[in-house]
Amino acid sequence: MKKNKTVNHGDEENVFSLSTGDLMAGLLFIFILLLMGALLQVQEKAEQDEEIVKRYDEIKTQLYIDLQEEFKEDLVVWRAIIDSTLCIRFQEPSMLFDEGKDVLKPKFQEILDDFFPRYIAVLNRPQYRDNIEEIRIEGHTNSNGGYYSNMELSQDRTRSVLQYCFSLMTDEDVMWLKGLVTANGLSSSHPILTGGGEEDKELSRRVEFRVRTNAEKQLEEIAEKRFNSRK
Repeated sequence: MKKNKTVNHGDEENVFSLSTGDLMAGLLFIFILLLMGALLQVQEKAEQDEEIVKRYDEIKTQLYIDLQEEFKEDLVVWRAIIDSTLCIRFQEPSMLFDEGKDVLKPKFQEILDDFFPRYIAVLNRPQYRDNIEEIRIEGHTNSNGGYYSNMELSQDRTRSVLQYCFSLMTDEDVMWLKGLVTANGLSSSHPILTGGGEEDKELSRRVEFRVRTNAEKQLEEIAEKRFNSRK
């Protein structure tokens, strides 16, 4: 005689409940692991970005120091300054061009004869060469005269400076420089101001050499990635 099998529905519910609980715990554990992995990746990327910023800041700082060291005895004579943005500013208009003209004065030619080959020699050092994004020659006028005529004049002046500077270099150097050096006439758009906020007419008439390292490009890419990640 067969015995009736008694099914305890309570036990079945307990088994089902335990299985579901184990499954949910496993999924939660997997989710935590994925989350931890994602957070580690974010942290590693942030540390890499920080390292890039630190490295290029060090390059920019050291380049500023080296330029100061190279030209420390000449800046006063040339009436020039170097600031922390890696801008070398020739700010004595009487040495540069006759008023309204784009032909380099003999004194400015003498300055460039001495300055430009040494300037490029510093930038061409192994620790800097591959980090140079642009070498800008900028021409600035004061606000006297028309803005557009001054734009043409400042552009002609920077072109004259560029052509003269290139004439001082070897063909090999010129090939490298052609991909980096730009001539930028800016008219009166960037005046030098006095302490009272008024335009300094004399100092605004100037020629500047600016170096842009690819630090700026790297920082822009980092900022863009961070902005896109928040969308």
